Amino acid sequence: MTQEALAEAADLHLTFIQRIEAGRVNPSVGVLVQLADALEVSPGLLLRPATMPEVKRGRPRKAPTG
Repeated sequence: MTQEALAEAADLHLTFIQRIEAGRVNPSVGVLVQLADALEVSPGLLLRPATMPEVKRGRPRKAPTG
């Protein structure tokens, strides 16, 4: 879903959605409920900790030849 579609579905302004995603504002509980309703998920799902894959630093190793 695009930010534009989410903003429209949640009846929020696009720039507000962008500021939430960038971490520049903390949404209220009411806004979280609006977002959850627009995404058709429970509000608790939006509050769970994110799981991110481990970041691998440096260049990938070359595959052995031969």
